[in-house]
Formats: sequence, C-alpha cells, structure tokens
Amino acid sequence: MYCNFHHWIFVCLCILTSRICIQGNQSNIETNRNDKLSLPGFENLTAGYNKFLRPNFGGEPVQIALTLDIASISSISESNMDYTATIYLRQRWTDQRLVFEGNKSFTLDARLVEFLWVPDTYIVESKKSFLHEVTVGNRLIRLFSNGTVLYALRITTTVTCNMDLSKYPMDTQTCKLQLESWGYDGSDVEFTWLRGNDSVRGLENLRLAQYTVQRYFTLVTKSQQETGNYTRLVLQFELRRNVLYFILETYVPSTFLVILSWVSFWISLDSVPARTCIGVTTVLSMTTLMIGSRTSLPSTNCFIKAIDVYLGICFSFVFGALLEYAVAHYSSSQKMAAKDRGTSKEVEEVNITNIINSSISSFKRKISFATIEISGDNVNYSDLTMKTSDKFKFIFRDKMGRIVDYFTIQNPSNVDRYSKLLFPLVFMLVNVFYWAYYLYF
Repeated sequence: MYCNFHHWIFVCLCILTSRICIQGNQSNIETNRNDKLSLPGFENLTAGYNKFLRPNFGGEPVQIALTLDIASISSISESNMDYTATIYLRQRWTDQRLVFEGNKSFTLDARLVEFLWVPDTYIVESKKSFLHEVTVGNRLIRLFSNGTVLYALRITTTVTCNMDLSKYPMDTQTCKLQLESWGYDGSDVEFTWLRGNDSVRGLENLRLAQYTVQRYFTLVTKSQQETGNYTRLVLQFELRRNVLYFILETYVPSTFLVILSWVSFWISLDSVPARTCIGVTTVLSMTTLMIGSRTSLPSTNCFIKAIDVYLGICFSFVFGALLEYAVAHYSSSQKMAAKDRGTSKEVEEVNITNIINSSISSFKRKISFATIEISGDNVNYSDLTMKTSDKFKFIFRDKMGRIVDYFTIQNPSNVDRYSKLLFPLVFMLVNVFYWAYYLYF
C-alpha cells in the first residue's frame, strides 16, 4: 500500500509538470504571434512556406537579377595565373510567397536567411572564396511588399585568369568573373544583369599597382554541362600593364650597360686590363639583370616574353663588344709577329746575299771561265718538270694563302673605328623594330 501511494504521487507530479510545460509553450507561441502581429502584413508570412522549394516551383523559371560592386583587386599573380578581388554581390528575385500588405520594405536580420529560399550562386573558376564575418556575417536580407527579395553578400575570391605573357611587360590581359547557378539549370533559374554594363561599378575607380583597367563589359551566356544548360553571367575586363616601372627597372639599366660596353672602342688596343675589365663586367651585369627579371615569374614558364627578347639583344651586343676586342687584339698581335718575322727574314737574306757575293767574287778570281764550255744541247730538261701532286699542293697553298689574306685584317685599328659606328647604328635599328613590333602589333 505504501508503494502504491508513492507511485500515485509521482504520476500526479508528472501530469502537473507536463501541463505547466504545455501552458508555457502555448504562452510562448502566443507571444511570438503577438510579435508577428506587430509587423503589419507579416502574420501569415511563413504560413505554408517551404524554403527547400524555389519560387514558382514547377512553373516558370525564377528571374534573378544581379549587380556587382568591385571593392578592390588586391593582387594579380602571373605565377599563379589568378587574381584576388573583394566584391559586393547583390541578387534580386521575386517570391510570391513573401508578398505582404503595404508599400514598405523591411531589412531583416541576416540570420533569417536560413529560413528563406536563396539561389545557389557560385563563382566559376574560383580557387578559393570566403564570406566576411566581422563582426557578423556580412549578409543582407531585405523584403519588399511585392515579394521581391534583395540578398547581398561581401565576398573575397581568388579567380583563375589565363594570361598570355608573350608581350610581357607590354601586355594587356583579359580576365573574367563568371557567376552561375550550381544546381538549378535554365528551366528553374535564369540569371540576368539588372542594368547591363551599369550593373557593375567600382572598376573605373580602382588603382592597381601594375595595371590600369582599360574597359569592361557584361555578357549573358549559356553553359552546357552534362547535368543541363545553365545561364552564366560574365564580367570581362581588360587590364593593361603599366610599363613605366619596367622601363626604369630593366630597360634603362640594360641599355646603359650596352652603351658602357662601347666605351672600350675608344681605349687603345694595348690597354688589355682596361678593355677586358669593361667587357667582363658588362657581361656579368647583364647576366645578373636577366636572372633578376625572372624572379616574379614562374620558373617553368614556357613563354618567350618581350623583356626576355630585349635582354637577349642587349646581352648579344655586350658580348659582341667583348669579342670585338678579342678579334682586334689578336689581329694586332699577329701583325706585330709577322712584322718581326719579316724584319728577321730580311736581315737573314742580306747576310746570305753578302756571303754568296763574296764567295762568287773569290771563286771568279781563282777559276778561269775561258776553259769552261757550256753547251745548251747537252742540258737535260727532263728533271726540271714538276709532278702533278706537287702542282696540286702548290696551287692549293696559293689559293689558301689568298683566302687567308682576304680575311686577314690588314689594319687592326680599323676594327675599333668601324665598331664605333656599326654597334650604335645597329642597336638603334634593332630598338626601332623591337618597340614598333611589341607596341603596335
């Protein structure tokens, strides 16, 4: 009996507790209803609303109009072939389930977006993106009386931009920002720009480190995929690189190095240390400049860039000035050696001639030529004929001697004299063709 009494007491307490909880929940529901009633027209706003179904489910596709504000483009990387931008993405669509009375608009807490249907817009070719959350998630929900929903986000994204660096640093790059629905194809969702090209703002006011925004325009295209045909919005903008930095950083120093290499043409051929020092120094400086110009670009880059062509031209002229001195100095040394050999040969011929003349005169005094009879008929000329092989060797040596004499520099000082004119003239002509090609073609 005692146990049954306690059991009944426990059952009564549970029943009372449950009634109190039910009454509390009913009071909370009434309070929430009263809160909803405090906003005119919102008392039936969520009645029968299903956030998992799009507006006009089973009917016409939802028209979503977009606008963009480009807050900044923080970095454009040639090595990674991408750019990083912070954008304000605003999407507008009409949901008839959210129509309410009046002509006012209401801005709701961004956390209420979890209870509404929103489009699954994503950024095509995005490597990484994130939504700003300081101090709260940077989202905005605004409802209009006709059921229009404004959904705004602040996003920072890194997007792929395929670049053609063949004219670097005088290049113009075309980058894209593409928006598309992830799951809803064209039969469910259609994207449009709200005001055409005027839907994008902020690009004309950007100040970038290396680029200038030349122009931009918007497009609406279709993306055919295995899961269906999707509407894709495209923002295409052109970035022209500012070449002034590279002119001061690379082009001017390399040009000065080429001009410095020409100083050796005004130095005497006998000043071997001075001319060698200038040549080697300019070659090493050009090599360092060529290596430094590639530090900002990928090591596996297969492009032959405009700056590489110019540095290659400058290196060729610098190296050519060094070779010019080598040729001139070698020709001068050869000429001096030949002159020394000619002098010694003349001295030897004079000595031999004197010896022979003295021997002949003494021999004439001792021998009487009257007793010697020389008959022309007794001379055998068969031994005086030259063999064919000897003739060929003689002709070959004669031809080779003439060829060597033709290419032999008779006056080595003329090498520097011609180089003073040819090197600057050819360098200026090459520069004219270089800048004309890369700036206008």
